[in-house]
Amino acid sequence: MRLLTCFAVCALCSVAPAVGQQADAAAIASEMQSAARRDALETLMAERGNENAFQAALKKARDAGVTPQAILEARFLYRVDKGDDAALARLLPEFIQQQAAFKLEDSAIFSVTEDWLSVIEYLKALSALEAKQRDVFKKHITEAFWLSPRQAGAFAPHIERLRTAEAMRDVIVDLSPALAPVMGGKEVSLKDITGSKKALLLHFWSPWVHESEIFLPEFASIASQIQPHGIAVASLVPGDVPDLINEARDAIRSKELRPAGIWLIDPASGTIARQLRVRNLPTVALISCDGRVLFNGDPGDKSLWVSFATINPEIRRPTRMPDDQP
Repeated sequence: MRLLTCFAVCALCSVAPAVGQQADAAAIASEMQSAARRDALETLMAERGNENAFQAALKKARDAGVTPQAILEARFLYRVDKGDDAALARLLPEFIQQQAAFKLEDSAIFSVTEDWLSVIEYLKALSALEAKQRDVFKKHITEAFWLSPRQAGAFAPHIERLRTAEAMRDVIVDLSPALAPVMGGKEVSLKDITGSKKALLLHFWSPWVHESEIFLPEFASIASQIQPHGIAVASLVPGDVPDLINEARDAIRSKELRPAGIWLIDPASGTIARQLRVRNLPTVALISCDGRVLFNGDPGDKSLWVSFATINPEIRRPTRMPDDQP
């Protein structure tokens, strides 16, 4: 009996270090897996490149074991960054399905549950907007605001676009008044500028607005794309501040942008910007030859290129714009 006990004790002594080593190895492996998941999730959240790059980061995250909830949140952020409302609306069923299993501790971007619920309402609003259901859109976008006021910056542009589109339905821009060129010389009307072209793109800008300056290279790219396809281009600067006009002249000279259409002064009296409800700069408006508003809004809105295509189907948005991220 004593001999058996001795053997048993010896066996336990020999096994104990091995058990400890296995436990250490398991802990190290677990930490490595956790680190891999964190790295994969960080890469996915930061990816803002093209679709192929995002899909590659998505696969890496799934292979690393990142939770479906965090992956869904990353997909949401990517589509928000790309301004792809249609793709965002298509995420709605997945968000509704995930809602029952939602865990705040697994969230990569939300600090409170209300933020997650707000996104669901936001996606419902976008779906309604796609279906042209104005009242349904208003109901869900209002609820999204209520649940998460801090995300208002993401919600407000959709409301602005809807209201602007509704307001523009009955607007007819008078193209006949003569406008003064920024660089001086004979006055010219928008009708003269349009001439035999199929439409006119108006670019509202100001050298005093930083966003306007940032947009200028992209504007030059847009102008070069559409002018050969029958669309005239004119830029309008507010005409009620003499110092602003002087700085606009300096900006045009220094950047040599005059080839990108004509640069005009929007008169303080009867301003075109006010008629088109321009609130932010830069803003662009696509006007038909008879003065109808085909597009009015942010130049980064993808629907601008849809509007261009209605004028000439050969117009395509460049694969890479000057301000696109690598």
